[in-house]
Amino acid sequence: MTSLLAIGLMSGTSRDGIDAALIETDGEGGVKPIAFHAQPYGEGFRLRLAEACERAMAMDAPGFEPLIASVEAELTELHIEAVADLLGRSGHVAQDVAVIGFHGHTVAHRPERGWTWQIGDGAALAGGFGIPVVGDLRSADVAAGGQGAPLLPVYHRALGAGLPKPVAILNLGGVANVTAIGAGEDDLVAFDTGMASGLIDNWMQAHGDAAYDAGGAVAAKGQVDEDVLAVMLADPWFAVPPPKSIDREAFTIAPVGKLNLEDGAATLTAFSAAAVARGIDHLTQRPTRIYAAGGGRHNGTLMKMLAERTGIDVRPVDELGWDGDALEAQGFAYMAVRRLAGLAISFPGTTGAPEPMTGGVLFTPE
Repeated sequence: MTSLLAIGLMSGTSRDGIDAALIETDGEGGVKPIAFHAQPYGEGFRLRLAEACERAMAMDAPGFEPLIASVEAELTELHIEAVADLLGRSGHVAQDVAVIGFHGHTVAHRPERGWTWQIGDGAALAGGFGIPVVGDLRSADVAAGGQGAPLLPVYHRALGAGLPKPVAILNLGGVANVTAIGAGEDDLVAFDTGMASGLIDNWMQAHGDAAYDAGGAVAAKGQVDEDVLAVMLADPWFAVPPPKSIDREAFTIAPVGKLNLEDGAATLTAFSAAAVARGIDHLTQRPTRIYAAGGGRHNGTLMKMLAERTGIDVRPVDELGWDGDALEAQGFAYMAVRRLAGLAISFPGTTGAPEPMTGGVLFTPE
C-alpha cells in the first residue's frame, strides 16, 4: 500500500483534552510523524464528561441519555476544532488527508457484558472536512469476544521493530496498558495493568485543589501506606491472566480516604506502579527495558516507583525519538490507514480476539 496522510484523534481516560496527530504511513512499517496538537478541555466540560462517564457505567447497555447525548455533541465539535487547528499548524489542507482515525471518548468499557461505548459523531466529523473517518474502533473486537483494548500494540510493534527484544512499551494515561514485544515476529502480548494517573488525578481534584500531581511532587512528600496498598492489590482482577482490560471507574480513591494528602498521593502512585509490576509478572518473556509513554511519564515519582517495583530499567519513549504525548493519536491514524487496507488492528495476544481482526466503522462524507 502507498503511504497516505492520516489524522488520529484521541480523548483519553485522563479526560484532560484532545490529542490530534498528523502522520504519513502505509499502515505497515513506514511511519512519518508530521504534526501534533494538544487541545485541553475547559474545566466545565471536563466535569460534564466525568459525569457522563459515571452515568454510562451505571447503564445496562449503551443507549440514549440526555447528558451523554449533550456531551457527545460538544465533544464532536471540540474534535472538529482540534482537526482545524492541526491542519492550520501543519500547513496542510483537508484535501491532502486520506482518512481520520477517530477514537472518541470511552464513557464505559464493559467487555464482560459484551459491550464498550465510545461517544463521538463520526459522520459529523467526516462531513465537517470532507474526509473519510474511521470510528468505533473497539466494538467489533468486543462483539467477537475480545476485550476491545488495548489497540495501540500494532502501532507499538511498527515503531519498535528495531529495538532489542524482549521490550515493553507502557502507556500511562488514566489507565495503564503495556505492550510486550518478544523476540519472535508474532510475540506480541498486550493488556491493561490497572490505573495509571486516573486515581491520582481524582485524589488531587478532591483533596489537593489541583487537576493532577504535577511531576509527582505531592506523592514525593508522602509515605506509602503498605497495608492500604495490599488491600487494593488484593482485588482478584490483578490475578487474571492477560489479555484483559479495565474501565477507569473500576477503582476508587475510597481506600486511601483516611490518609493525608501526601500519603494518599504516594499510596495511589504506588498502586499504579505495583499494578504494572503484577502485570509484568504475567509475561513469559520478561522485558529487559520498559519505555513509558503518555502523561504519566512526566510524573517523576511514578517513574521512580515503576523502576523500583518492577526491577526493570524504565525510560521515557522520548529517548527513542518518539513523541510520548502524541503516540496514542498517531496510533489511531495508523489504525485508520490499516482499516482502509483491510489489515488487522487487534490480535489474540493483545485483546483476546479469536483471530486477527480489522475493526472500525467507516464514515464517508455526504
